[in-house]
Amino acid sequence: MDEHVLFERLPRNEVEWALITLNRPDKGNALTMPMLERIDEILRHVAADRNIRAVVLRAKGRFFCTGGDIEAWGRLNPHDMGRDWILRGIDVFERLAAMPQPVIAGLSGHTLGGGLELAMAADLRVAVKNAKLGSPEVTLGMIPGWQGTSKLAELIGPSRARHMLLLGSPITADVAYEWGLVTAVVENEESLDQQVTDWIDRLTSNGPSALALVKGLLGTMHQDLRHHHASAVAQAAGTDDCKEGVNAFIEKRKPVFRNR
Repeated sequence: MDEHVLFERLPRNEVEWALITLNRPDKGNALTMPMLERIDEILRHVAADRNIRAVVLRAKGRFFCTGGDIEAWGRLNPHDMGRDWILRGIDVFERLAAMPQPVIAGLSGHTLGGGLELAMAADLRVAVKNAKLGSPEVTLGMIPGWQGTSKLAELIGPSRARHMLLLGSPITADVAYEWGLVTAVVENEESLDQQVTDWIDRLTSNGPSALALVKGLLGTMHQDLRHHHASAVAQAAGTDDCKEGVNAFIEKRKPVFRNR
C-alpha cells in the first residue's frame, strides 16, 4: 500500500463519504506511478460501495499537487512514456471522472500540471484564495499528458486555455473562479473545510442514482482521445528540447531550447 495516498471513509448524515488525501508534501504531492495505482485501487473500491455517497480529494502541505513527478517520467523513452505513464494515468483520471458518486477537489494550495489535470477530473473544485493554478508543461518542452489540453479547453474555453497552455504561467484562484475553472474560492483552509462539508451535505441529500445518471450523461460528451494524447506526449518526450527541459529542472537551471 502506498503511504503517499491515504484513504478514509467518514460518516455524515447517516451515510458515508470517502476522503482521498495526497500525502507527499515534501515533494509537492507530485504523482508517481505507485500513487496513481493506489488512487485507482481506492476508486475501484469506492465505486462499488453503495454506502459511500461522495468522494473528496485533498492534500497535505502547501501544494495540492505539482503534477507528475519529473524524476518518475523524465528518464522514460518516448514509447514507455506513452504506454506506461500517459495511458495509465489517463485510465486513472477517467475512472475518477466516471465515478458514480460526485467528486469534490479541495485545493488547499498550488495546483499545477498533472495536479490540475487531477483536479479537473472532479465534478466540483474549491480553492483557497492564495492558490495558483497552471499548466506549465511547455516550460519543460513538454505538453499536458493526461488529457489536460482538451479538458482545460472544455472547462474554460479555447481562448483562455491557450492563455494558460501557451504561456505556461499560473493564474490566481480568483481568475480561475471567474473563468469557471473552480466552482468556489475561500479565504483559508478552515473555510475550505466548511465549503466541502456544505457540498457534501447537499450532495448526500440528493438522489444517488440520479446523480450517477447525470454524470453518465455528461460523460457521453467526450470522445476517446487517449491514444491521440499518448502519441502527442510521446512525440514531445522524444525531442531534444524536452530532454533539455527535464535536465534543467533537475539541475535547477533555466533551460535553453533549440527547437529540436
